[in-house]
Order: sequence, then C-alpha cells, then structure tokens
Amino acid sequence: MKVVITGGAGFLGKKLARRLLADGAIVGSSGKPEPITELVLFDVGHASGPGLDDARIRTQAGDIADAATVSALVRGAATVFHFAAVVSAGAEADFDLGYRVNLDGTRHVLEACRAGGACPRVVFTSSLAAYGGALPPAVSDDTPLTPQTSYGAQKSIGEFLVRDYTRKGYIRGTAVRLPTICVRTGLPNKAASTWASSILREPLTGRDVVCPVTGDTVMVVLSPRKTVDAFMRAHDLPADAFGPARALLLNGIRVTAKELEAAIGRHAGNRRTGRVEWQHDPAIQAICNGWPQGIDSAKARSLGFEVDRDLDEVVRHFIADDLDEQLKLVAA
Repeated sequence: MKVVITGGAGFLGKKLARRLLADGAIVGSSGKPEPITELVLFDVGHASGPGLDDARIRTQAGDIADAATVSALVRGAATVFHFAAVVSAGAEADFDLGYRVNLDGTRHVLEACRAGGACPRVVFTSSLAAYGGALPPAVSDDTPLTPQTSYGAQKSIGEFLVRDYTRKGYIRGTAVRLPTICVRTGLPNKAASTWASSILREPLTGRDVVCPVTGDTVMVVLSPRKTVDAFMRAHDLPADAFGPARALLLNGIRVTAKELEAAIGRHAGNRRTGRVEWQHDPAIQAICNGWPQGIDSAKARSLGFEVDRDLDEVVRHFIADDLDEQLKLVAA
C-alpha cells in the first residue's frame, strides 16, 4: 500500500517515516495491517537523513498549495499523514502565506483524496493554538475552539474540513490536536513555541540560546517519541473511536521555561553546556500567553494514548534518540 506524508522532510515527518519503515505495515482498508510498498515524503525540499535510504521511500519536493501537484501526489494512497504547514509566528507575520499553505494546502489534500474515490485514512495535525482567549486552567475534550491567531484559525478550519469530508464518506479522517513537541532537532524556526525545544537543545550541544519569554511562561509538552506513538495509534484505531468530531486532544505535561532551563544541569553529564539568555519578545510572549496552560483529555486516556512521565524522561528521550544527530547538524 502507498502512504504519503506531507511535511515529510520535517522533524516529525522523518520520525514517523522511520517508524513506518521499521514496522513495515500499517492498518489498511481491510482493517488489518498491510505491507507498506511505497512511502512518499513530500515537502518544499527533498527529505534526507539517517534511515531514509530505504527502497520503499520516494522523496518529492513541491508546493502543497498547488492543486495539480497534490492531486498527483495523493493518487493511489491508502493513507495520508498531513503535516505540511507554515508555523505559528510565520503564519501570523505573513497572512497570505499562512492561508495559502495551511488552508488551501489542506483543502487540496482533502480534494485529492475525494477525487481518488478510495476513502483513504487521513491524519491531520492540529494544534493547541486552536484555543485562545479566556480559558479554563486546563482545556478538555469539551472546550470550544476559540483561536486568537491566524495559525490557530487555519488549524481549526482544517479540523472542520476533516470532519465534513469524513461525514460525506470521502475520507476516514482524524485531527490530532498536538501540544508543543519537545525536544525537536534542527535549528530554531519561526514557531512561537520554538523556545521550548531550543532552551534544552542548544545548551546540551554547547551553544548559547535566547529565550524570548519570561521564566514562568507555561508550555504543555509531549516528546517526539510519544507523539509518533500517538500518530500510529490514531491511524490504526477503528473509524468510530473518535466520535463525530473526528478530533483528538492529546495530553502532555506542564512545564515552565525556568523548569526547562533547570533540566539542563541535571542532564549535562560531562558536556560543556551553553547558557540561556533571557531577552523578552512581547509579540512571542503574547502568543504563548494565549495558549492553554494545561490539558485534561479524558478521551485520549480512555483510548490508550500515553504521555511522558515527567520532564526528565523527555530530556532522556532527546539524548537517546536525537542528540547525536543534532551534534552533527551543529558541527556542519
């Protein structure tokens, strides 16, 4: 069977690709695991990296907002993981680009699935940015979507599209509402949440880092390892497991910027670590302050979705899974 990952050159896209290759199979239209014969990684550039030289992989570079490109990409796919997006601060800074990629691109993916007529499984990544304004101490499965940014609006619209295309029988879709993924490898980007990874990643590779928010700023985080587990579980569960909303809010652990900084020392070992420099950015602070300060998803727990035990486990996962690759990137 053919599987497509949009945003396949990104951190989570490549993580998921390696997991799919290792498993070798994924639940298909039969409801049973079927061998993966083709895994297409689509992004603005070609995906590369350790473990991606498998004969089953095809990398493709292109524009998710080009309907003809996406139509050809999705043709014949039994599963699409739709991760491609402009990140939060980038979508807020460039209104047109955000809607072109995050809304038009999503619609093109869904339309391509509809045109194929095979009702593929679609897993769409949404975000806590779908919430905003006056929020309870912890958002739950019943908290309404009230986005306060363009990115949050685009992700919310994407959720409703996935719901409607599923209702009409064009796809079997699930929207997974993610907390902040920590720790990501790579370089800092324009995401308003990028500091949550940078504050650990950069010092542990010997580099100084600037944190744009105050030390008491809260972020709800989930490790990449648990996130990939969640993608696989969300894909493989029966179609009716998520109810008519077709959305799942993932739980995470609540940490502050200062707690992230403190974790560096506990896991430094014999490494020379960099310093955290606190340089307040009011625009980034405003975006982060508008996000949920906690998550309480009974649905995710009941369906068996797991979270990290604590922040130290998150850091240990990064050191075990990704630190060597990050050090090579820094050296290059």
